[in-house]
Amino acid sequence: MGAEEPKRFGLRRAARIKQNRDFARLRRTAQRAALGCLIANWGPLPTTGRSRIGVITSRQLGDSVIRSRARRLLREVFRLHRHEFAQPLELVLVARASIVGKRFGQVEKDFLTMLRKAGLLK
Repeated sequence: MGAEEPKRFGLRRAARIKQNRDFARLRRTAQRAALGCLIANWGPLPTTGRSRIGVITSRQLGDSVIRSRARRLLREVFRLHRHEFAQPLELVLVARASIVGKRFGQVEKDFLTMLRKAGLLK
């Protein structure tokens, strides 16, 4: 009888936006906000759905290592705070050049500030 494992809050594949048509639809019809190191496009989902995320990183950010780190930071911020959304939504985050070299806490601060100003948090 060992200690109980902590409950994990993973980010499953179903929680990711993967198809180009979904990215294009959100870019065309969704609301948009920009703050700090990220730009967000979002649209509401039915109340029975779960929030989904898509991340865009341009080659202008840097090499593949830098782009991958930016994607990991943005997905992790979403994963930790997705239960705080007022309603389920589809969210596309676009990394800006200023994300290069930022630590997790700085990215998290920009993310939460942007969501508060947009009225998306509980």
